[in-house]
Amino acid sequence: MTKMKVLGVAVGLAVAGGAWAAAVRDEPITPIEAAKVADAGKVELGKKLWFEPRLSMSGIISCNTCHNLSMGGTDNLKTSIGHGWKAGPVNSPTVFNSSLAIAQFWDGRAADLKAQAGGPIQADVEMNMPHTLAVGILQSIPGYVAEFKAVYGKDKIDIDMITDSIAEFEKTLVTPNARFDKWLMGDDKALSDKELAGYTLFKESGCVACHNGPAAGGTSFQRMGVVEPYKSTSPAEGRSAVTGVDADRFNFKVPTLRNVELTYPYFHDGQARTLEEAVDIMGRLQLGRTYSQDEIGSIVAFLKTLTGELPQIAMPILPPSSNDTPNPEPFK
Repeated sequence: MTKMKVLGVAVGLAVAGGAWAAAVRDEPITPIEAAKVADAGKVELGKKLWFEPRLSMSGIISCNTCHNLSMGGTDNLKTSIGHGWKAGPVNSPTVFNSSLAIAQFWDGRAADLKAQAGGPIQADVEMNMPHTLAVGILQSIPGYVAEFKAVYGKDKIDIDMITDSIAEFEKTLVTPNARFDKWLMGDDKALSDKELAGYTLFKESGCVACHNGPAAGGTSFQRMGVVEPYKSTSPAEGRSAVTGVDADRFNFKVPTLRNVELTYPYFHDGQARTLEEAVDIMGRLQLGRTYSQDEIGSIVAFLKTLTGELPQIAMPILPPSSNDTPNPEPFK
């Protein structure tokens, strides 16, 4: 197949460790930049809290339970399992590149990562920990008191500081330098002919109307089931639960396609087990197009080129509890 024509113009995009190539292809999906750390202290504290199971009532669930950084930032379950082995109503979206999204949660009820971070802590189907109790637990741990003091300059911990630091850590969870990014930067050898054919079909079919920008998604809310109705296994009603507008029913945030080969199963209800199944359903229900097996294979091959460099996270050592730290629920 003839290589795609380079349509881009010269730009300079500075990233950690050097400068990107000068020629960037003019495409609806754009390269991901490396993480920029504004406050290393907040990031390190947020990393501890990310892995902190004492923020859950059971003492065994952390942010990383449902957004496992070793598993594409998800849990690879149809819907996540939370406190008391309760199954949640929706699939756990990846935390990687979540800072690039228009809003957080499938229905967009949180405007940003900081607003999102407090939700799972107190949700009864997730960590089931009231914010006042979460604050009290951290306040009872001398190591956390000292670290919050060093970072925020305050002796008293509050939920705003907790969610702020978690959000700052999440902002570092970006995945640049995918093979597709290298192709975007002018490396014609980064993709195979089959992968380029899949991207061409992806564009020509209209997939890029929703899956665009650096995250290849996350920039809009769209109805699930445009051409054909989608029979969901989840009670979630999407954006209408936030806006109260019936026209927003079954509108969900378009998921990122970055690292999509790692984030199975797919859709808000986790109903598509494989990428092939997801591509077939999206073609029929959203675009009114039935792809052949060869076409599906090409699109899937392209999608796998969106897997980037996942950040290497050194596991934090969490400070020990004190005699005053409340016991987790099972041991009360």
